[in-house]
Amino acid sequence: MTEESFDELYNMPVGALGIIGMPGSEDLAQKVNDYIVDWRNNITSIPQSLSGGYMRDNYRIGIHCPRFGTGEGKATISGTVRGYDLFIIADMFNYGVTYKLYGKEVPMSPDDHFQDLKRIIGACGGHARRITVIMTMLYEGRQHKRMSRESLDCAIMLQELERLGVRNIITFDAHDPRVQNAIPLSGFESIQPTYQMIRTILRTYPDIQVDRDHLMIISPDEGAMDRCTYYSSVLGVDLGMFYKRRDYSRIVNGKNPIVAHVFLGDNIEGKDVIVVDDMIGTGDSTLDIVRQLKERKARRIFAVSTFGLFSEGLDRMDKAYEEGLFDRIFTTNLIYRTPALLARPWYTEVDMSKFIAHIINVLNHDMSISGLLSPAQRIAQLLEDRAHGIDL
Repeated sequence: MTEESFDELYNMPVGALGIIGMPGSEDLAQKVNDYIVDWRNNITSIPQSLSGGYMRDNYRIGIHCPRFGTGEGKATISGTVRGYDLFIIADMFNYGVTYKLYGKEVPMSPDDHFQDLKRIIGACGGHARRITVIMTMLYEGRQHKRMSRESLDCAIMLQELERLGVRNIITFDAHDPRVQNAIPLSGFESIQPTYQMIRTILRTYPDIQVDRDHLMIISPDEGAMDRCTYYSSVLGVDLGMFYKRRDYSRIVNGKNPIVAHVFLGDNIEGKDVIVVDDMIGTGDSTLDIVRQLKERKARRIFAVSTFGLFSEGLDRMDKAYEEGLFDRIFTTNLIYRTPALLARPWYTEVDMSKFIAHIINVLNHDMSISGLLSPAQRIAQLLEDRAHGIDL
């Protein structure tokens, strides 16, 4: 499907398109808006039944989420949403957004962002025709299953949004997509940024040889095997994995500490390796793995992660890079990246705004996004174009 052709978007829109960028997601929402404005304004012919509301210079709807001095908040929407097909883009992990709490500057937590999201949905007052939440990283996604007498936060969150009238929830690389079982009658999509990742890697390192003799995909643990198996299959290269041996006799910072990473796989000496995971949290696991890969004489090491949290800072990554333990880290712009991270020589951002714009544009016409969710053909075409020297 090409973004310029209305003929391929043959369904009439569900309603007038509206895009809301929650606090901390304004830049991403603006990029998405700009793509859709450009595509729709360059359509050569559209049905007469589509009035001026279809082709506009701006699809964004302004919002305001002020806070009282006690930390309590409210939400206002600056414009009508009656009959709109609303898409709310929310980064629940943007700690770069702050507010005043009893005179102190406080960074917003994921809980704060979720409350603002609910406030905005409540401010719509049931007037929107359809509400889709694009939660770039799934809130409470790591608390997705109950092991003992503990809260099941992710399921509760999804059910709460469903009760508020949200029809579809779109997220990226959910820790466990089976959380959608909590809302079986609502739409839920967990999307992998595989194509965008591979394209950015090949653009950044055009000399990478994509074959079994020169490249290998590495899974950092057993939980990432499905993701890494897909990478190895579409690229036609071998797969290795690390097994996380944990100490289940104690809990540190809410989890069982990792005792060691045990490697299972073929010889990697002289090969480029790509370590694929859903997120880089503290970075401890990533650094341990790249150190072991370097000891096994890997040629170049690239860490690929949908979300780069770096929750304990960048100093250890800087040191590991200076020691030559890895060559590059790739993460998406789906969550907040500090200016310091963006300036690091070892970091490359993978832009997802055009892909999100495609999703919104297609869903606004009430059409299937299955073609966007299965990138195998596009990756194959990407590799073929690369083989023929076509710019990626």
